[in-house]
Amino acid sequence: MKLSPPKKNFPTKKEPEPPFPYLRFLVQIGIALFLVWLWQESLHKATVSTIPYSEFLNKLNQKEIVECKITPDEIYGKMLIVKPEEKGKPPRIGLFSTVRVDDPDLVKRLQAAGVVYGSVKPSLLSQILFSWVVPILIFFLVWFALARFVGGGGAGYSLLNIGKSRARLLVDESTGVTFADVAGCDEAKYELQEVVDFLKNPSRYKALGAKIPKGVLLVGPPGTGKTLLAKAVAGEAKVPFFSISGSEFVEMFVGVGAARVRDLFGQAKAKAPCIIFIDELDAIGRQRGIRIQVGSDEHEQTLNQLLVEMDGFDPNEGIIVLAATNRPEILDRALLRPGRFDRQVVVDLPDANGREAILKVHAKGKPLSSDINFKEIAQATMGFSGADLANLLNEAALLAARRKSTCIEQKDLFEAMEKVIAGPERKSRVLSEKERERVAYHEVGHALVAFYLEHAEPVRKISIVPRGRAALGYTLQLPASQQYLLSKSELLDRICVAMGGRAAEELIYKDVTTGAENDLEVATTIARQMVCLYGMGEKSGLSHYVPPQPLFGGLDSSYLKECSNETARIIELEIEKILEENYEKAKSILQQHLKELQEVTTILLAKETLSGEEFKSILDKVKNQEGVSYSSSVSSS
Repeated sequence: MKLSPPKKNFPTKKEPEPPFPYLRFLVQIGIALFLVWLWQESLHKATVSTIPYSEFLNKLNQKEIVECKITPDEIYGKMLIVKPEEKGKPPRIGLFSTVRVDDPDLVKRLQAAGVVYGSVKPSLLSQILFSWVVPILIFFLVWFALARFVGGGGAGYSLLNIGKSRARLLVDESTGVTFADVAGCDEAKYELQEVVDFLKNPSRYKALGAKIPKGVLLVGPPGTGKTLLAKAVAGEAKVPFFSISGSEFVEMFVGVGAARVRDLFGQAKAKAPCIIFIDELDAIGRQRGIRIQVGSDEHEQTLNQLLVEMDGFDPNEGIIVLAATNRPEILDRALLRPGRFDRQVVVDLPDANGREAILKVHAKGKPLSSDINFKEIAQATMGFSGADLANLLNEAALLAARRKSTCIEQKDLFEAMEKVIAGPERKSRVLSEKERERVAYHEVGHALVAFYLEHAEPVRKISIVPRGRAALGYTLQLPASQQYLLSKSELLDRICVAMGGRAAEELIYKDVTTGAENDLEVATTIARQMVCLYGMGEKSGLSHYVPPQPLFGGLDSSYLKECSNETARIIELEIEKILEENYEKAKSILQQHLKELQEVTTILLAKETLSGEEFKSILDKVKNQEGVSYSSSVSSS
């Protein structure tokens, strides 16, 4: 349901005021005075002949100088112009000028020649122009250039307003985003719709004595749509919306950040009711304490001012602060208490339904084929954020354009998904036949182990085309449905599948290569999590051996131990046992199905890529040739 107030209540967007309101007027006056002076000087010197001082003395001795004016630097006046071809004609009178030379006998020479002479004082206009106007203009221009350089180079910033807030004032027309444009985070939208409704109908809440939260903190991994949600709130509420990044408060000068916070809330009070959105709040909201680093005083003063403005002595009625961060665990506790950021809205990674809705939102305006199935893509992109899904659709459009197609097809979406997961194809990376064969056995080893394990994810694709920076081939497995819990059996099967590539190499070549580096890393990480986090070790017990980790920063693979050396040794033995058992299990599966391993590898070398259906049909064909019926517990998607 959308509510819109009358258009006349919309705040208008104001242009930023110039840093020097009277600078343009002063420049115009200076230019006018300069043009007047230039006209006078040009008119005066239009017919003046410049002569050397020696020629001036010769003409003075010949009594050809009629009149002259003496200035500190110049002598000018009237002289007789006598030319040989004009003999018999009366001489003409012309103007002359010469540079004055330090000559103590000059006055005597002038008197002897009977010249009318005198001293000249510079004009008042010239004195004002060169003594006052020009230096002042130069001073203002240098000051303006220096102020822009120190203030960050942006238009409208100078030393005079370095403490001014750099927040951008937006209204609903500027954002162009509403809640209809945001998908995959329905719970977060529900929380924010209450804020929007309060801004539109405050009397209904005040009649019940309810107070809207002063601050709403959006937390979640990068790319989940926190900033987009803030824009949607602005578009729905249709109230003034101030947007600023946390890093824009802090400068090299101590006190500038606090001044900008004061100025921001001062502007917001004048526009209330309104919304202030601070992106990347952790830039100024870090936990206070003893810091030995540059800029800690400026950081703490900025944070202190923000705390006071949000819930200090003076109330801020009608101002709601929205903020976004993906590191809530490092924020100062005073910032998160009731009265400041009262409400925390988690914007987490979307589930399958959310991913499908996000894909449909980003697909608007794009030509789509009739075979498009967003539900299938959504199920295959577990762990993707909204930004990842937007990038996937853009990559699919680029792939369709590369094929010179008029619409985006399902195969473009799957190819784009593989590109996002594993990187672009590197067909220029040419492998020798021996290396291609090793890579093929390695990837088929993964696929066969996954096919014959009960809890492994279905195989979607097998390829020996190099991708990304290091992958010489890959086996793509996609979950059949969204999973929020993993059992011990499922974790063990994941380790076993990761070991399948190395097991296949050792089984065929009686030797191993460096190609299993990533597989070993994945398997070791899962085994360590089982023992240290989930209490699934036989001897290590039910203890949790990992200290608290960042909420959205992932788990550190190093796992700092909070245990004795003896317990650490038990943990390492448990991990080693899990890896060894599953490696032997993978080798056993491949040994039992050696013929399938060789047959699938031969076809993969010829085709380079096999889909999940093709992989399963090859296994059916081999089994039918042997006259053995079987059924796999896992059906390929």
